[in-house]
Amino acid sequence: MGDSVGAGLTDGVPNGTIAKRTHYAPPWADVSIIGIAGSSGSGKSTLSQAIVNKLNLPWVVILSIDSFYKSLDMEASKRAFRNEYDFDSPDAIDFDVLVERLRDLKAGKRAEIPVYSFEKHARLDKTTAIYSPHVLILEGIFALYDPRVLDLLDMKIFCEADADTCLSRRLLRDVRDRGRDIEGIIKQWFAFVKPNFEKYVDPQRKVADIIVPRGVENHVAMSMVGQFIQQKLLEKSIHHRTELTRLELEAKSEPLSDKVFVLEQTSQLRGMNTIIRDIDTSSEDFIFYFDRFTVKLIEQALNNIPFTPTTVITPQGYSYAGLRPRGDVSAVIVLRGGAALETGLKRVIPDCKTGRVLIQSNIRTGEPELHFLVLPKDIDKHEAVLLLDAQMSSGGSALMAVQVLVDHGVKPERIVLATYSAGQLGLHRLTKVFPDITVVVGNMVADVEERWVETRYFRC
Repeated sequence: MGDSVGAGLTDGVPNGTIAKRTHYAPPWADVSIIGIAGSSGSGKSTLSQAIVNKLNLPWVVILSIDSFYKSLDMEASKRAFRNEYDFDSPDAIDFDVLVERLRDLKAGKRAEIPVYSFEKHARLDKTTAIYSPHVLILEGIFALYDPRVLDLLDMKIFCEADADTCLSRRLLRDVRDRGRDIEGIIKQWFAFVKPNFEKYVDPQRKVADIIVPRGVENHVAMSMVGQFIQQKLLEKSIHHRTELTRLELEAKSEPLSDKVFVLEQTSQLRGMNTIIRDIDTSSEDFIFYFDRFTVKLIEQALNNIPFTPTTVITPQGYSYAGLRPRGDVSAVIVLRGGAALETGLKRVIPDCKTGRVLIQSNIRTGEPELHFLVLPKDIDKHEAVLLLDAQMSSGGSALMAVQVLVDHGVKPERIVLATYSAGQLGLHRLTKVFPDITVVVGNMVADVEERWVETRYFRC
């Protein structure tokens, strides 16, 4: 993750992460992690999936420890294909990488999770990204084994089942999902799984908060876990809304940041605004003049990105001392309003790399929530990133959008937010938390204004 606001350290969390967020933390910061351990075939994965299905929320994610099996050398790989490699020993798991990824997630960072192939007995080149979960379920036979992992867990569950049930489940799973034969599975069971359960797995029940016999059939345990997660999500939501309210109160007593630039209200600009804001303006004229306005907005935003001197030769043979952008410039569009600025963006930077982020307010709480995210490749290396939205009122969505960019390595001073209109409250909130970003505003409006631009622009 990139730099954040403030300074300081939190136990077990590296500098430059959540520890620095002295003013604001998004809902996914300090993710609640639930560990579910138990014998192979005890129903850990089924229990984890049942919990997710029961909650039916997009911010509860399952992470399997199986993803963190170590890459095998040639000799170990040969033993694995002969069913003679011990996958049920703690030594088979790369706990260092697991702990690093869990700490990343605790800090609000994007975590790249390895992908392990049991058919090839090797890690694949690709990874799976996890970002912004509110609750993470860590499941695996050693979920409660490593002391460093235990320190990061908010709830510890041990799943148990009788040995015959575990063996039958493992047979079905390994034949169906891992391409193994029954003889090899039974060979591994008696050579490694059973003795290692007694040596390494079963002792983990001593540190568990809840022991769950019968897995998903244990409705009491399922209900307890569900209530715990719901309570954690409620606490995070309340904390987030409290922080937004606190920022609002602080903003009322402070002047607007000198990094907020409002377009000069020239006669031409006021003329375009008259047409854009007129209720009787046709859809065609609205789109035409809004695109014209957007071009001016994007051009002003680009005045705030770094340039480097360069000299070119004109057709007349003269030297011209000009400027070029210092590096790549990309744009992230806040859906759906920001898409209304895309035509203007393409007219100014035709080949601009773009990403998208969807942030919607919870109907019940009013809290902004992250629903979708696609960012340009290597965005953290770009010299400037334009963040585009049609309107900004309270600033909650803008705060979250900027935080997403920061979490993906974009330095705040490289972010330029461009918006058609903004209220003073939202601008105060945003620049209070991220004083290094630049904001370019087309029009200053009341602090609370309905989002009308996208409805008129997209005619729906």
